[in-house]
Amino acid sequence: MKNVVFISPNFPTNYWQFCRELKNNGMNVLGIGDAPYDELTGDLKNSLTEYYKVSSLENDDEVYRAIAFFIFKYGRIDWLESNNEYWLERDARFRTDFNILSGFQASDISRIKYKSKMKEYYKKAGIVTARYHLVDDYAGCKSFIKKVGYPVVAKPDNGVGASDTHKISNDEELQKFFDTKIPGVSYIMEEFVYGAVNSYDAIIDSNGEPMFETGNVSPVSIMDIVNNADNSVYYIVKDLPDDTRAAGRATVKSFGVRSRFVHFEFFRLQQDQKGLGKKGDIMALEVNMRPCGGFTPDMINFAHSTNVYKIWADMIAFDRSTMPVGKHAFCAFAGRRDGKNFVMSHEDIMAKYGAKMKMVDRIPDALSGAMGNQMYLVLCDSEEELNQFYKDVLECKE
Repeated sequence: MKNVVFISPNFPTNYWQFCRELKNNGMNVLGIGDAPYDELTGDLKNSLTEYYKVSSLENDDEVYRAIAFFIFKYGRIDWLESNNEYWLERDARFRTDFNILSGFQASDISRIKYKSKMKEYYKKAGIVTARYHLVDDYAGCKSFIKKVGYPVVAKPDNGVGASDTHKISNDEELQKFFDTKIPGVSYIMEEFVYGAVNSYDAIIDSNGEPMFETGNVSPVSIMDIVNNADNSVYYIVKDLPDDTRAAGRATVKSFGVRSRFVHFEFFRLQQDQKGLGKKGDIMALEVNMRPCGGFTPDMINFAHSTNVYKIWADMIAFDRSTMPVGKHAFCAFAGRRDGKNFVMSHEDIMAKYGAKMKMVDRIPDALSGAMGNQMYLVLCDSEEELNQFYKDVLECKE
């Protein structure tokens, strides 16, 4: 029986399903989290062999002791995962410390977490990337901007999501960035890309081959959603475009991905851009060596009539899966921002879309910056239906 340590099994709230499928496959599922046991849901409790509470998941010593306790009680740990961007670096460090070989090690982190380091692996895969400059001083950045022109984007070289990401359009904004950027943080500056984010989402086996593939499209950038406190919009594609699939598979090979759920982000250019490509071309943005966040795994399940929680757990247990994939549809996410004067009320939306509504909920505060406050998930059979849904849910009164 394999022993799997799952970090933070209670957050995001839907991740207990990874634990359920692991346990259904005969795994010992050993959870480590900072929530009191009594506050865990019944579903999660039933999905865990044992739970070890720490006072804070930020306390490495406590988490280290928790893993050591599980080894003492259950024997060698076969897998350690959180499937969470925030903990990926530490997951790798603990794997190295405890000689857990099934996953990225501490030595792998720079190429999978630092945006500047990703560039060479994209180049090896033959995928275009934006020109960049590691932020040094005002003069150095101005010299870079002379080459690529305004606007540019500056963000932490090792960052999570779109936090602390800045679109800089003139010298005044450049100076403001230098006046307000976080001391001690390494930033990367890139030329601005006029594109919509298209992702490659896949579960990869131990040979680097895809067991399941799909993708999503974000018509509005996460950077703009966060910085402008805007509504959130993205959807799972009905069918993965061939060029996204090819770019995703090439990226898997270049980065040496094995036995992982991945979320790779690409730009699809919305206009011709010198040095990058023609309108409609795919180019690289960044790799994320974990599932797409929030409720995306559930959206994938709805869009493709499948269960990616099970496919992932099957990958760990058997390195293959017989989980079927059924009818394909678009699964649309709309995250409304509180305080906006929407044309359609919640009741209006439910009356029109209730039959196709898959989830309706308030979004946890920890995720609301990028996802809005009130979420709706709807299945759509066509692009026309998809566009109408977004118009209905997000249109505001003048």
